[in-house]
Amino acid sequence: MARTGERGFPRTHVTLTLSISVGMMKNMYIKGSKWNMSHKRTRPNPFRVALLVLFIAAVIYADKYWVPKIPQDLFSATSTPTLPPESYITNAQSLEQEGRLTMAIAAYKQAVEVDARNPSNYLSLAKLYIYTGDYSEAIKQAEYALLLNPESDQAMALRGWAQGLAGDYINGEGSLKEAITANPDNAAAYAYLSEVYILMVQAGQGVLETSQNAIDLSKKAMELAPGTLETHRARGLVLEYTGNYEDAITEFEAAIAINDNVADLHLALGRNFSYIQEYSKAITEYTKANALNPRDPEPETLISKTYRMNGDYTKAIQYAEAALADDPSDPYLYGYLGQAYHRNGQENDAVEALRMAIQGGVTSTGVTVKGLPIDGDTAGGFYQTYSIALANLGQCNMALQIASAIATNLRDDDIAVANAQQAILTCEQWANQGATEAPTATSGAYTIDATATPSAAVTTSPTPTLTPTP
Repeated sequence: MARTGERGFPRTHVTLTLSISVGMMKNMYIKGSKWNMSHKRTRPNPFRVALLVLFIAAVIYADKYWVPKIPQDLFSATSTPTLPPESYITNAQSLEQEGRLTMAIAAYKQAVEVDARNPSNYLSLAKLYIYTGDYSEAIKQAEYALLLNPESDQAMALRGWAQGLAGDYINGEGSLKEAITANPDNAAAYAYLSEVYILMVQAGQGVLETSQNAIDLSKKAMELAPGTLETHRARGLVLEYTGNYEDAITEFEAAIAINDNVADLHLALGRNFSYIQEYSKAITEYTKANALNPRDPEPETLISKTYRMNGDYTKAIQYAEAALADDPSDPYLYGYLGQAYHRNGQENDAVEALRMAIQGGVTSTGVTVKGLPIDGDTAGGFYQTYSIALANLGQCNMALQIASAIATNLRDDDIAVANAQQAILTCEQWANQGATEAPTATSGAYTIDATATPSAAVTTSPTPTLTPTP
C-alpha cells in the first residue's frame, strides 16, 4: 500500500510535480547578467512617437510664447458684484447720508445688479436722480419699480414728481393723481403735486384754480405728515411763491435739518434770503448747493446775480464765466455774462457775449448755441443791454435795429422802451459828432474758459406772484 504524504496525497503525485517543474527550468537560461525569459521585444509605434514629440514641442512653445501673455488677474476676482445686495444698500445709504450722492447712485446700481427684483432699489435711485437733477433717469427708475410692482403708489408719486420737474406738467399731474387714488394717505404725493402746480403757474400753464390747488395740497401734506422733508419743501415753495419769504425760510430750514444734502433746498433757502436782502446768507446757501452738485450752473448763476446786485461786478463776472463753463450751449448764460460785462464797463466783451445769446452761433470748441427770441422777460432784458452796449461802441446800425425790435415787441414795457430810446439817443450823439459806423467788435467764436474758478446753465427764478392766502 502506498504511503500518503503529509496532507494525504500519494507520494507518487509529489514526485510527478517535481519532475515537471524541473523540466520547465531547463528552458530558462542566464544571458549576461540579466534574466531572459525568451520573450520577444515589442517594436516602438512610430505614430505614438510622433505624437509624443509634437506634445513636447507644444509645451516648449507655450512656455516660451503663450504663457507670458496670460493676464495676471485671470483667476482673480472679477468686477461682477458677489457680495449680498444688503451690503451694497447699506453702503449706498451711508454715502447718501454723507452727501456723496453720485457714489450712492453707483452703489444702488450695484445692488440692482445683484438683485434686480427689488423695487425699493429703483425707488431710491429715482429719488437720488431727482436730487441731482437727472429727471429723465429718475422717471426711468420709477417705471422700473412699477414694472415690478404696478400698484406702488410711491413709484407713481416719484415718477409724477420727476415728470413735473422736467416740465411735463400734464403727465406729472396725471401720475401724482394716480398715486393719490392708489393711496389717499400718501403725504409725499400731495406735496409733489403742490410743487408741480407751482411750476405750472410760474410757466404760465396753470388755470385760475391752480395756485389755490397748490396751497391746499401743501396744507393736506402738512396735515398727513407735518414732519417730513417733502411737506416742509412743498410749504416752503408755496410760501415763496406767495411772497411770504420769512415763513418760507423757516420751512426750508426745517427741510434741510432733515436732509442737508439736497442741493435745490439750499438754492431755495438762498433765494429767500436774497429776497429779504440777506445777501451773505444767500451766497452761503448757493455755495453749499454748488458743492453738492458742482455740474449744475444754477448756483453760480445765482451767486453772480447776487454780486451784480451788490455792485461787485468783478466777482459777478467770475461766477458768470464759471457758470458758462458748465454749459456752453445755454444762451441765457451768455446773456447773464454780457450784462455783468456791461455793468463793469467792458462793452466789447458785453457785445460778444450778448450777440451769442441773441443771435446764437458756434463756440470755439464747436458747441452750437441757439439764439433767443425777444420776449418780455429775461431775453428782453438781454436785447435792451445789447442795444445800449452796441450804441456805446458806435455800432449804430445793429444798435438801431435792436432798439426798433424792442420798441415794437415790448412797447407795453415802459422800461424796455426807455432803454431802446437811450440807445437811439446815443447813436444820435455819434451822428451829431460826425462819426461813421465804428469798427465792429471782434466777431467770431466765443471762447469759454473752462477753468474758471467756481463752475453753469441757468434756471431763472421767476418773480413771485402775490397771492393773499398761502
